[in-house]
Parts: sequence; structure tokens; C-alpha cells
Amino acid sequence: GLAIPRSPDWIAALFAVLRVGAAYVPLELDHPDERIATIVEDARPEVILTVSGVSPRLTGELIELDRQLPAAEPYVTFAPDDPYRLRHPAYTIYTSGSTGKPKGVVTEYAGLTNMLINHQSRIFEPVLAEHGHRTFRIAHTVSFAFDMSWEELLWLADGHEVHICDEELRRDAPRLVAYCGEHAIDVINVTPTYAQQLIAEGLLDNPHQRPPLVLLGGEAVTPTLWQRLAETEGTVGYNLYGPTEYTINTLGVGTFECLDPVVGVAIDNTEVYVLDPWLRPLPDGAPGELYVAGVGIARGYLGQSAQTAHRFVACPFGAPGERMYRTGDLVIRRPDGNIVYLGRTDQQVKIRGHRVELGEVEAVFAAHPAVRFVAAVAQPDPQVDGAYRLAAYLVLEGAELADVAGEVSSVLPDFLRPTHFAQVDSIPLTVNGKADTKALPEARPLGALTTAGERGPETGTETVVCEFFAEALDLDDDEVSAVSDFVSLGGHSMLAVRLIGLLRREYGPVITIRDLFTLRTPEAIARHLDEDRHTR
Repeated sequence: GLAIPRSPDWIAALFAVLRVGAAYVPLELDHPDERIATIVEDARPEVILTVSGVSPRLTGELIELDRQLPAAEPYVTFAPDDPYRLRHPAYTIYTSGSTGKPKGVVTEYAGLTNMLINHQSRIFEPVLAEHGHRTFRIAHTVSFAFDMSWEELLWLADGHEVHICDEELRRDAPRLVAYCGEHAIDVINVTPTYAQQLIAEGLLDNPHQRPPLVLLGGEAVTPTLWQRLAETEGTVGYNLYGPTEYTINTLGVGTFECLDPVVGVAIDNTEVYVLDPWLRPLPDGAPGELYVAGVGIARGYLGQSAQTAHRFVACPFGAPGERMYRTGDLVIRRPDGNIVYLGRTDQQVKIRGHRVELGEVEAVFAAHPAVRFVAAVAQPDPQVDGAYRLAAYLVLEGAELADVAGEVSSVLPDFLRPTHFAQVDSIPLTVNGKADTKALPEARPLGALTTAGERGPETGTETVVCEFFAEALDLDDDEVSAVSDFVSLGGHSMLAVRLIGLLRREYGPVITIRDLFTLRTPEAIARHLDEDRHTR
């Protein structure tokens, strides 16, 4: 296991694990301790590499890298001439699981090796050729617990320079744009939602400081974003699609290859099939489920043979014993070979680039003794083009909505935590017995439901900050009090960037993302701003 604060030490530890032929499990330190413990219990790592500041949160065999290391004999790596060496597990990354617990996807070295070979020819070479094959600088902005973080590490393996952006920098769009300009960053890898915010902060404005390559992944790309990248001289965009179950990427396409935001064509040594429910191939233009097969397919879900058998099925088009993964994605194949993403065949959604099973959110809420029924719903986020937010509808008995929401949300990571809530008498059902989401009332942020009895703004600064809260969070002014909590009002990392932008335009670079999540209320933020103004 790797439980190290975001730093070059994380990279050193990761490659040390791979160098001895072992596999790693990344532990996201932003997640609640309960979720980290669940993953550790399920993965059962032999040892966890960590530091003394983190170790109190962990259980099991620990090695603290900032203390004297224990004596050990040199470990012999697996033999380079071992024909099966690439079939060893390289990592297990946990994703949302519909049963209420995260599930670990076991990925082999073969998939990572194939990704590097594919990227060198299809992505690196076309861009590097335009820039004299010089050494590129890459900004690493993705969580190491997210398989998309390997996009930057593949550049490192190819001999390029990777800048590890710390937790605050990677989440702060204005600062990250400034950093990219100051350090002449050539490649940035982000979700489409975050790319839109970086562009709004000026990422592409200066023709002398634009990154030559913007990598996109984790969620669907909007036509507006794709067109902007395609029309920006000196910059190309590249859309990378793929489930964790197929080693990061399955399909890819660049703005130099296609004018609209499709998800592309299969990467090297990969086959993709568009099939009907009876696994029959469909003609071009007919919608069907996407199945993928090839060298990058994962072993399956750690310790979950039934789920593995359900999603990893026999491939009738390949060699005996070959498997394919059913993605659950509804797609069509165009005559030019490009795949177009249409949606999902199940309840899985993407929230800020993270894969979310609505069933996991419902299972955690349903475990609370006061919850009789629950429905989790993904709703379009009006504040972020192409993004979604989570809403929870609860039928309660003997408890207040605020108490239940607070207790359950405290054990969920940020991307699984609903931002909007509604207490209802019952969950309306369709004729098929499923929750009828169209018949549910409008859900509101928890903080907005409790504003009535709270004090309003009293100073000029508090008034302005409350107005910015309402604007950034798409709320009415009377739904924000002076003591309203940013997170309780539906705030999250992406909306924090929007709010920080408004505050900085009015008051200058006084408030950071970290300040916002520490201060949280208009009252505390206004006090911070006033104190800063008085000390100048």
C-alpha cells in the first residue's frame, strides 16, 4: 500500500514497488479514515509505505519513510527473461461499487507496457515532432489513487520532466495556470470540466505560453471545449477514453484527427466491439454496448469472483480462453471507425471525473437506522457545462434530515457525497418498479434548507461574500446566511474554483482554495479579508 502525501516521494515509492516486481494499492489521503480502512481490509497489503504524519490513520504493517528504515536483505526482482513477467499484477485501484463497498481492479504490467508503446507512437511522437523532439515538461495534477494519473507518469518513463503539483496547487485553477506559464509546461492532463475552468482562467490566452498538448479524460468532452482546443493555434487536445478495467485507456483521438468530440478508435493491441444484448455485432450507426478485449484487460475484481464473471465474459471473436470486458457504455461506431459515446446502460455516472455507482451511495445511506428508503440521483450541474451533481432523496423515521445527511456524508469521499437533498414521504416508482426520478421534487443543498433561522450579513464585506456564494453556487441570496457552510451549500472542488475567482477579482489573491475549505463560511472569509486589508 502507498499512503504518502503528494510529493516526489510518492513517485519514488511507486517505482520502487514496480522495480521489485510487486504491485501497489494507492490510498487517497483525502478520503475518510473509514474508507481507507475498508480498502486496506479488502486489499490486505503485505506492507504500507507511509510517513509518520499519516501512520496514525493506518493499520497493519507500516514502513515510515521519514524514519530510520528497517534492515532488510536485497530483494531479487523477477527475471527479465521470464515470459510471464508482464502478467504479474502491477496495481489494484479501487472504484465505486454498486454493493456499497469499493471494488479493487487488479491490473497487470502488460497493460501499462502496452499503454507506453501506444502513447509513444500515437500521442508523444506527433506532438514532439512539431517541437523538435525536445524534452517536454508535464504538470502532474491527477490524484495518484486515480488510474488517469499514469498519463503523466508515462511521459516520465519516456524521459521527460514531470512537475508534481501539490494538493493546493493542482486544485487552484488560477494558480495552476500561472504555474504552467512560469514553468513553460508543455502537457497538462485534466478532466474536461477542469479544462474548461483552466481555459477560463487564461490557459490558452498567451500564444507564447500555451501548452502544446492538453490531455482529457475521466468524463465526456463537450463540443465547445473540443472546438476551442481545435481552433487554438499551437495547441492540440487529445481525448482518452477507458474504464479502469482496461488499463486506463481503451480508445483515443486527437483534435488533429477528428473535428468533433468522439471517443476515438482502439489503442494498440486492443479490440472493441459494439454488440447487442445477445453479443451480436451491430452495423455502423446502430447503438449498442461497448465491449473491449486485448492485452490491457484487467484480471478482474480482487476477491469478487461473481462480479468478475459478470463483467469479464468470454470473447466469442478471439482465441480460446480470451475474455472481453462489458463496459456498460452505450455507443455507436461511425463509418470512419470512430466510436461515439451516447450514455450508460446502468446507473453508473461520472462525478468530477470519478466513476460513481449510485447503488453505493444508496447502500451507505440505507445502512443508517433512520433511513427507510433512499434514492440517489445524478442531476445536470447548471454551473458546470457537461457535469453532474448528486442528489439524495430520503424517507426518514425518527431523525432530522440534517443529522442523517451529516452523519452519512462524513464517511463518504467528496465525489460520492450528495450536494443536494430532499426529505420525501415516499419514493415514487415507475411501472418497472424503479425510482421515478422525474416525479421527485427539486432537491436543494442541505445548508440552503436551514438558512431561515441563521443571521444575515452585517458588514459590507459579509454582504459581498454572501452574494459571491450565491452566484458561485447558483442559489438565491436569501438561501445564503453569514454562517452558511460552503460544503453544506453544495460546494465542492470545482465550484470552489469559481468562488475563488470571484473573490480574487474583488479582493486580489488573498484567499486560496485551502483557505476556503478551512474558513468555509462568509463570516469567516469576510473577517479574513478585512484583517488582511487592515494589516497592509
